[in-house]
Amino acid sequence: MDLQQERSQVHSLVDLLPPAKLEALRNLLELMVDDDDVQLTDDDRRALHASREYFRNGGEGIPFEQVVAECGFTMEQVRGVKSDQ
Repeated sequence: MDLQQERSQVHSLVDLLPPAKLEALRNLLELMVDDDDVQLTDDDRRALHASREYFRNGGEGIPFEQVVAECGFTMEQVRGVKSDQ
């Protein structure tokens, strides 16, 4: 797939998102574009510390498949597998 096709496919997927998920996607895209300029706030540092402590004390994460499903995607979409439909 060429770059134009990739962009078109991404735009199509964005158009399918409900409004409630657009902010999360925008935030993720901003991080991806500006990843060299990320500045952590004190709240960010506290959240990271709490997360590390949670896992150090035996906390369990969320399976990636569950996160994908909660975002309204399938694993095939994430992997870029074409459906025959």
